[in-house]
Amino acid sequence: MSKTPHSDRLLVQIASYNTNLQGVLGLPQNLVDWLSPTLQVSSFLSRERRAPDIVAVGFQELLPLHLGLSGLSKSVIDNKNALILSHIEANAPNKESYSLVAKVVNVGVALLVYARDDGLARRVCDVQTRWAGCGIGYMGNKGAVGVRFRVPSQDGGMGETFTFVCAHLTPFEEKLPNRIADYKHIVGNLLFSPDSPDSPPSTIYSTSHLFLLGDFNFRLEIPPTHPLFHIRHQPQFAEALSEQATREELKEFDQLLVEKRKGNVFVGLHEGEFWRFKCSYKYQLGRWINTGIPKRTPSWTDRILYATYTDSPETPEKTNITNILYTAIPSYTTSDHKPIVSLLLLPAAPPTPLTTIPHIRLPPHYTPTHDPRATFKRCAGRVLDRSIGIVWWLFTLIGAGSVLVGAVNFFLGMGALRWWGSSASRA
Repeated sequence: MSKTPHSDRLLVQIASYNTNLQGVLGLPQNLVDWLSPTLQVSSFLSRERRAPDIVAVGFQELLPLHLGLSGLSKSVIDNKNALILSHIEANAPNKESYSLVAKVVNVGVALLVYARDDGLARRVCDVQTRWAGCGIGYMGNKGAVGVRFRVPSQDGGMGETFTFVCAHLTPFEEKLPNRIADYKHIVGNLLFSPDSPDSPPSTIYSTSHLFLLGDFNFRLEIPPTHPLFHIRHQPQFAEALSEQATREELKEFDQLLVEKRKGNVFVGLHEGEFWRFKCSYKYQLGRWINTGIPKRTPSWTDRILYATYTDSPETPEKTNITNILYTAIPSYTTSDHKPIVSLLLLPAAPPTPLTTIPHIRLPPHYTPTHDPRATFKRCAGRVLDRSIGIVWWLFTLIGAGSVLVGAVNFFLGMGALRWWGSSASRA
């Protein structure tokens, strides 16, 4: 039997969605557009549709903050796992089955990674999950979660490692320095096991293949001299963005692209042509299109970036990963974001066995290092998460869904209790 085109190259599907705290209400039940996009790219791969070898699905703002901070996310993430797994299997072109490699959640940021049972799922080993918060006091309302695993070579070699990171960074256009600091914090604090017993913890870059996805919150920062500046918060701006030529022009003002070119963020990573799809943010709930939101410039806040060990730092504009598909899904209207999805074709494995695990090569000027206080920061953030989350959850419970009503009820109850106690003592 002849091999289909690119059959020696792994196909990775990556999907990301900021649910706007709607995760507890359930995702749209029809996930075909988002999680089964191979219909659109079958002509590239072969005459027959091909199922991805790996599927990674990330969420941000998965559930209300008081539940996430309290650590009450297990049922939500388990439900999402069951829904996603059943969907990708039901819509697999040749009825392929998948297994969950790992899932990890911290507050509202979650990541689930799956592999095909007839391929990688049988070989995956050394699975690790990690998280890091970069909110106030290192809380997890903003931050990242990660999954890393190794796939040994079929010929007995060490094979390659895969690292997936889902992140949610600081919002608002003027908070660009905070987003840059968030990324640097994640690089230094989202740490995996050392590469050797005598080595320090490894950063996200100590891997053969790296994939970053999420709501990075970088905005379009249009200069006041641009003719579209004064309508950037009006419906006319959204109409202008319907033209790809306009989007391609405005991409030069995308904060992520600008800062990446400066070497401030996402060093060594690559991205598809994001300007080919309409901005993923910000939308009114229930609408397919952006009609203009006061004080919010439409932006590509939701992104997917990647790198592989065969990429050369000497040619930073080139990558050996083929981006087959990169788009946003407009039909989802339960959030102010649109979900995004990408299909990536990795380079073929080397013909000879690997005696050591290859790592991504970085420019000489950039050396990611671990934060020696990473463990302390994680513990401090987790204590704050749980302390604030449990109090918030109790107030919400007392207030029948309203934290404000709950706080008022609590203090009125405490006052009544004290009055009753003092009255009883006088009697």
